[in-house]
Amino acid sequence: MGKIFVFVNQKGGVGKTTSAINIGAYLALEGKSVLLVDFDSQANLTSGVGINAFKPGIYELISGGAGFDSVLRKTALSGLSVIPASIDLSGAAVELIEQKGREFFLKKALEPARDRFDYILIDCPPSLGVLTLNGLSAADVVLIPMQCEYFAMEGLTLLLQTVKRIQKNLNPSLIIEGIFFTMYDSRTRLAQEVVREVSAYFKDKVFTTIIPRNVRLSEAPSYGMTISQYDPQCSGAKAYRSLAMEVMQRGA
Repeated sequence: MGKIFVFVNQKGGVGKTTSAINIGAYLALEGKSVLLVDFDSQANLTSGVGINAFKPGIYELISGGAGFDSVLRKTALSGLSVIPASIDLSGAAVELIEQKGREFFLKKALEPARDRFDYILIDCPPSLGVLTLNGLSAADVVLIPMQCEYFAMEGLTLLLQTVKRIQKNLNPSLIIEGIFFTMYDSRTRLAQEVVREVSAYFKDKVFTTIIPRNVRLSEAPSYGMTISQYDPQCSGAKAYRSLAMEVMQRGA
């Protein structure tokens, strides 16, 4: 049975989508069957793997307008599939508010995926709204990308409080697999201090691999490619491969 991971951070621009794409890609390169779920109306994950934001997609799936197989798309990378998003998903946040069991629409929609994929990776929007709550309710495991700056530390506290409420009220089996650092610049004292303080507090919840600032990681999505396809020898690619191996080992 496949394991569902959710990438969550209410702060935008922390490398959440980039991480979901590239961890998924390296898991696929290890021979695993991987499904990426774009649950953000910006649809950056969708375009980042070379898929146009078209219908039907995740909005139609959770609203009952389409079946699972009709929204599933294969990417150019063998073993890596995606359920795309479109701007229509922005309306789901409003529509779900009044629905009974509004936190579980995504969980129900992804039930067919568990028997067909080894890993299901959900990319949530940069907020703690109803879409992210759906992601947390559907998942087995939380992965938290964290930029190495002061405000990211403040946001982490709020995020962990939200996860605890989800564990208590909606998804008691949900676990925080770990925190990993992104956009790390070893030349800055602040980045070093953030890594040191978070690692000292959360200890084994922090992944060993740190993702560096790397322009190639920023370029790859504009070509609709994972970093393993775009530039597998760059420092960002090597870091994401290492991080994917850690994820696989922890989740074994």
